[in-house]
Amino acid sequence: MKTSLRSLLVAWLTMLAVSMANGALREFVYAPYLNAAAAQQLSTFIGALLLGIVIHRHARRHPFPSARAAFASGLLWVALTIAFEFLFFHYVGGHPWPVLLANYDLSAGRLWPLLLLWIALAPSLFHRLRMRRA
Repeated sequence: MKTSLRSLLVAWLTMLAVSMANGALREFVYAPYLNAAAAQQLSTFIGALLLGIVIHRHARRHPFPSARAAFASGLLWVALTIAFEFLFFHYVGGHPWPVLLANYDLSAGRLWPLLLLWIALAPSLFHRLRMRRA
């Protein structure tokens, strides 16, 4: 079974829901006990694990037809994520652009770019693992 645009969008919406739940977990469970940077970093690690599970499940149910398709899927998910982040949090959430851009500052301990990199590369990794097993 090949992956379709519809299945990619459903997977991304699932990732969005998981990410929102992860953010709620951070804010209500452990952020009160950690400094802001540590809470964000822990949340990023947990998010990477959870999103890895979603991506792996998607790749098993809807195998990518090629390494190129897997990589393109990861790039689509990253593009959707960045578009959502900037458009929603700026126009709906009211966050100014500099605050949103601060999430990309690795030198300040922000790990968000690494999570985006994981989302981009995970489909290719899971595709490669499936090809090795076959």
